[in-house]
Amino acid sequence: MKMEIRPLLMCFALCVVYATSKPTEKKDRVQHDALLSSKEHDDGTNFDYDHDAFLGEEEAKTFDDLTPEESKNRLGKIVDKIDADEDGFVTEAELKAWIKKAQKKYIYDNVERQWKDFDMNNDGMISWDEYKNVTYGTYLDDPESDDGYNYKQMMARDERRFTMADGNGDHIADKEEFTAFLHPEEYEHMKDIVVLETMEDIDKNGDGFIDLEEYIGDMYNHEDEMDEPGWVATEREQFSEFRDKNKDGKMDKEETMDWILPADYDHAEAEAKHLVYESDTNKVSRH
Repeated sequence: MKMEIRPLLMCFALCVVYATSKPTEKKDRVQHDALLSSKEHDDGTNFDYDHDAFLGEEEAKTFDDLTPEESKNRLGKIVDKIDADEDGFVTEAELKAWIKKAQKKYIYDNVERQWKDFDMNNDGMISWDEYKNVTYGTYLDDPESDDGYNYKQMMARDERRFTMADGNGDHIADKEEFTAFLHPEEYEHMKDIVVLETMEDIDKNGDGFIDLEEYIGDMYNHEDEMDEPGWVATEREQFSEFRDKNKDGKMDKEETMDWILPADYDHAEAEAKHLVYESDTNKVSRH
């Protein structure tokens, strides 16, 4: 579906105008997409949600002090970037890709902050040796030290993940590969490593599965309170009714993946469809 850029720009300009007008906690292993906005999605009242979804919440704040005309000019430049094929139209796919980029901005910002710490020779790449030396340098100087951490095991685990993220197998990561290493939950080809690491963390008896007590034990420390909080009983039911799909009393790799990496509702796609519909003023869309 395509729509002309000008109506889309006008829609977002309108968004900007409106936008300026302890119980025991459990550990959550489930990987969720970042929210498009913390605001309520109610276009009948304002367009704050759409504004944040389109720009990202932090970027959206920079528009607060701009006049409508300044906002329109700035948004025009952004919309030109969205139109990847430069055909004068914005497709749902282009808009979805842009929203996802805004949604994941915190990830890319995190990678940028860490990049200079590991790229020791400033060649625009990060080798495994660079990462290893920065992260485990003290341990490598004195591998016999005993301060309560198993650095050898941690380093082996990091190297395994680094190798998985390193697409061409040269043990050197470019920006995208390093992002996959730091945030494997965001990449399809890294999902197996996310599941494997999760299972290794929770599977205390080393049998390659997660049983009920291991599942609960990962979320709740039984020694913290005399009585279990109500959510613990709910989680026991969740395990039996939904997590353990084949009812064998434990979760295997596939069941664990369904738990921590669920096929969530695609908020970016839904928002892209919504914005195209609202912006397509004559409701004549191109495919």
